[in-house]
Amino acid sequence: MKAYVFPGQGAQFTGMGKELYENSAEAKELFEKANEILGFRITDIMFEGSAEELKETKVTQPAVFLHSVILFKTLNAQPDMVAGHSLGEFSALVANGALCFEDGLKLVSQRAMAMQKACEIAPSTMAAVLNLEDKVVEDICAEIDGVVVAANYNCPGQLVISGELKAVEEACEKLKAAGAKRALILPVGGAFHSPMMEPAREELAAAIEATSFNIPSCPVYQNVTASAVSDPAEIKKNLIAQLTGAVKWTQSVNQMIADGATSFTEVGPGKVLVGLVKKINNEVETISA
Repeated sequence: MKAYVFPGQGAQFTGMGKELYENSAEAKELFEKANEILGFRITDIMFEGSAEELKETKVTQPAVFLHSVILFKTLNAQPDMVAGHSLGEFSALVANGALCFEDGLKLVSQRAMAMQKACEIAPSTMAAVLNLEDKVVEDICAEIDGVVVAANYNCPGQLVISGELKAVEEACEKLKAAGAKRALILPVGGAFHSPMMEPAREELAAAIEATSFNIPSCPVYQNVTASAVSDPAEIKKNLIAQLTGAVKWTQSVNQMIADGATSFTEVGPGKVLVGLVKKINNEVETISA
């Protein structure tokens, strides 16, 4: 069975999507439609912008989404299952037909703005923790006074924590003392996938509830459940919970393999996810589209 996976924020690079735009009439039409929907020429920033411009909140998430979804549409692929890392879940939901292209883009744009606003409320951050068991990381986070939680289960021995700035810093010190190879603060705008995103969750919930979702062509393995979901109402609920919930990537990949996935194709900028899949299980085939 073929699994298709879609990357999240951080995969962006200058020039992303340019080749698609120039070589495919369908891709060009979709990119131009996106410029119209967003009200600014995101393609100019994607193709020619600086790394700084690409890091702007209103740009990053829609840019990664557009690159992934438009590339997928040019592949004429027939996935048996899909998943996306954080933001990539929206790309996955367009790929399996649960969301139409226009609605997916609007939701991603709203999500980016809502997250930005939530980040400005209080100082918060994320940190990467290497070479510790998940349970040790979870237990240390639970001991800290303040908000700090496990946010991204990327692969065995690589977990990202998220929360209030002081609490994350304190957790990093304790994690290093407990034997972490590294506990490194990440250059991110705020504490994604933690309770600090509650204001964004409420805002996005209203937008998701107002959007119509279809019955997908294949199941999506959602971040918060790490299980196959095909019911539109359940997909919506999990998508809303995702902003404050953890990205269970390791668990999702393991479940997809248990359910019959023999190959994983990453669609979008970069090759981060195929790298993670290899670390989770080095026997499955991985492909970069």
